[in-house]
Amino acid sequence: MKVVVYSHVADTRARVRLAIGRRPAPDVPEAEVIEVATHPALIRLLDAGGADVMVLDGEAQPAGGMGICRQAKDEIYDCPPVLLIIGRADDGWLATWSRADAVVSHPIDPAALAHALAGLMRQRAAGIAPSGEAWGGRPPGLGLVPEAQRGVPGGRPPGPALSQA
Repeated sequence: MKVVVYSHVADTRARVRLAIGRRPAPDVPEAEVIEVATHPALIRLLDAGGADVMVLDGEAQPAGGMGICRQAKDEIYDCPPVLLIIGRADDGWLATWSRADAVVSHPIDPAALAHALAGLMRQRAAGIAPSGEAWGGRPPGLGLVPEAQRGVPGGRPPGPALSQA
């Protein structure tokens, strides 16, 4: 299964690759890790259909993984599931805005990343479309966005369009 890892930081990509290993869990297919360091290269890869699952660094520059995730979810039919790496747990509401399917935070916990990725790989292999709104059922404490950080009902973070003037 093709797992695309996007970050402008080579060390972050290496840590993700080490966390994934040959496969993040015994019951998922082997992971063919494809590292990408730039936004244009990632878009070309996605346009060619070259990803089964994506791991995006929310702290990547100049194009962050959160914005790329949102763009991919808006523009790609049958968008691959996205595991988003956020800078801190308090950024969970931004992960909700981006429509990420799973979230872990820096510093990367290899076990948490492998567990979250394996869940997305299982869903993709089974042909089940992951839903960022349905993160229930996964073990707690893995950096997934808790209900309290998911913004207002409907999964939208508070913002100018929702504020009362």
